[in-house]
Amino acid sequence: MTDTTEAPAVEHEHAGHTGPHGYASDKEAYLKRMRRIEGQVRGIARMIDEDVYCIDILTQVSAVTKALQAVSIGLVEDHLGHCVVDAARQSEQEGAAKVKEAADAIARLVRS
Repeated sequence: MTDTTEAPAVEHEHAGHTGPHGYASDKEAYLKRMRRIEGQVRGIARMIDEDVYCIDILTQVSAVTKALQAVSIGLVEDHLGHCVVDAARQSEQEGAAKVKEAADAIARLVRS
């Protein structure tokens, strides 16, 4: 994520939902966190290149994993609070579809 240009809010049409993404209000914070994570990953590559002790590298991998999990949890919260709620307001079927979509995404996160 080296591109620091700011894109306009993305409108999307996904499973009956139109409008900005649920994370739109926190977009800059997410980008800041992802740039920090990107730097951590580059640091891990540098550690490997410099033959740093395995356990020290694993400690940094763990830190990156936790940071990505925190981003994921935030995105899930935003999705539930925005996309799922909006869909449920539209209709019971759209709400159920968004809940299923969220449950599937959470299952993928848990397996990863």
